[in-house]
Amino acid sequence: MAKALTKQRGSGAGGSLAPWLGVALIVILADQLTKIAVARVFSYGQVREITSFFNLVLVYNRGAAFSFLAAAGGWQRWAFTVLGVVAALVICYLLKRHSAQRLFCTALALILGGALGNVIDRLVYGHVIDFLDFHVGGWHWPAFNVADSAITIGAVLLVFDELRRVRGSR
Repeated sequence: MAKALTKQRGSGAGGSLAPWLGVALIVILADQLTKIAVARVFSYGQVREITSFFNLVLVYNRGAAFSFLAAAGGWQRWAFTVLGVVAALVICYLLKRHSAQRLFCTALALILGGALGNVIDRLVYGHVIDFLDFHVGGWHWPAFNVADSAITIGAVLLVFDELRRVRGSR
């Protein structure tokens, strides 16, 4: 009975990390391959218009989201690298502990892959490579990459999963 209740709640304590690490690895590979392709084809700052609302552009981000702390003295590279590694370790713990919660773990795996994709950039290049540039009229979103997209989708899925869980407990 207790085993069935645990499975029903989806805690899956001690479950397998393999499928979730596989999702994260796919995100890392897609992120790194797209960054390598753009870095080889584009020169820094070069823009290629794809549609009326989307460009490809090669830019570097030494900071965090929206270039937060990009102009700091260089310490941010290491601070954001450490933060990414710590986040990855916490996420691995959560994935192991809750491996049966599919939506929760999918969200975490996307965030893990995205975080590690950007950590790789910081370690290898000293900055994150961004290249996706969406705009409406004269207003541009900050350029981003596949890793950032995975982190954002993962965060949205986490919110959705929590809302679903809370509604289900009523």
